[in-house]
Amino acid sequence: MCDTFVALPTATASGNLIFAKNSDREPNEAQGILRIGRRETAEKRVRCTYIEVPQVRETAGVILSKPFWMWGAEMGVNEHGVAIGNEAVFTKVKFRKKNDGLTGMDLLRLALERAKTAETALEILTELLTEFGPDACGGYRDRSFFYHNSFLIADPTSAWVLETAGREWVAERVRGVRSISNGLTIGETYDLISPNAIEFARKRGWLKRGEPFDFAKVYSAPFMTRLSACAVRRNSTERGAKGGRLTVANAIDILSSHHDGDTFAPHRASTKDVCMHATGLLCPNQTTGSMVAELRKNEPGTVWLTGTSLPALSVFKPVFTTGNFLHDFTEPGPTPDASFWWQAERLFRRAATQYGAISELVQPDRQRLQTDFLEKESVLLRRPSVGNEALDELSSHAFFEHYNEIQIALEKAAQLPRRAEAFAPLYRLYWWGQNRRVGLS
Repeated sequence: MCDTFVALPTATASGNLIFAKNSDREPNEAQGILRIGRRETAEKRVRCTYIEVPQVRETAGVILSKPFWMWGAEMGVNEHGVAIGNEAVFTKVKFRKKNDGLTGMDLLRLALERAKTAETALEILTELLTEFGPDACGGYRDRSFFYHNSFLIADPTSAWVLETAGREWVAERVRGVRSISNGLTIGETYDLISPNAIEFARKRGWLKRGEPFDFAKVYSAPFMTRLSACAVRRNSTERGAKGGRLTVANAIDILSSHHDGDTFAPHRASTKDVCMHATGLLCPNQTTGSMVAELRKNEPGTVWLTGTSLPALSVFKPVFTTGNFLHDFTEPGPTPDASFWWQAERLFRRAATQYGAISELVQPDRQRLQTDFLEKESVLLRRPSVGNEALDELSSHAFFEHYNEIQIALEKAAQLPRRAEAFAPLYRLYWWGQNRRVGLS
């Protein structure tokens, strides 16, 4: 489950486009952040998660947030200021389950490495989807988890929504504010459509002669779409983004929000929460990475990344599209290690059963650091000319400060009694199993 939203420059306080996404995946599926610089290559093909596709001569520099085990990425921004986030969507189109296609994450990374504008990224995505298809498992431990994808694609001046069902697709230009989640949303009105989308549906009996073509209605798998509670989360993010002139701070608050507000407790969490907490069978996913990007025309964009799970407990740190920071960042593996993600996870796992105590422990410093980083970024970018060295210095400072606060909080958490805050035996058993699987006490 995931949520992505965008506000065009006309709908933001700064006059810059703001793009935001939570990536919700299996709780032990560590998500790393990395930068890959612009590259020239003589290689004819590139290996994605399951298959090889033709390579291009030059790829753009990219900042990615990606599950550790796959080639592709959940979200990212390139050096040209193109941002893309993808969502799982559930449709009537069946999979062969041969893993002979591209995952939505592969498609996203390929487009970021090749596109200079949102419109070009859209063209690349649809061409690759049509040629190679989406028959590729997107699950980590769940190797039966196949799904189709929707994408939110943006650059400093424009944005598009692309929704897919097999090799068929439909696209809509964003006007103002737009949010997507785990369900198809484009109906009878659209700007672009695959050549065979209507006939494909008609041949399978999903569209009768004389009926108006509604992509979402025709292609959606209703049960899984409803089960995901995507409409609730999409309404929440879109309403929040439309609440006024959106700021980065507003976007962070939206990604950190819970459906129950101040009464939230993780053992009662559900798929209605934007900041998602795993509970077991009915809510098996958790927010494992978060990103907010402010895209500027002819200026460096700022990519705000948690580099951790659970944005409600984390801090968004600035990384810049023209900087170098993240080149040598330690990527997480399948079990706890020295990476930033797993160090934070050691603390956040305590919050599964002691959310009130851990939240009380981290929130004052979380709020202080977030305010400080937002202010420092604003002051830095107001300078007449800012070099990459100064940008990287702020990024390094932010990650260092947050890492230190995590270590201090871990020491304080070690002094807390290990007493669960709620009687929820099945929930506690679920998390005992998750922790045992990766070797966390």
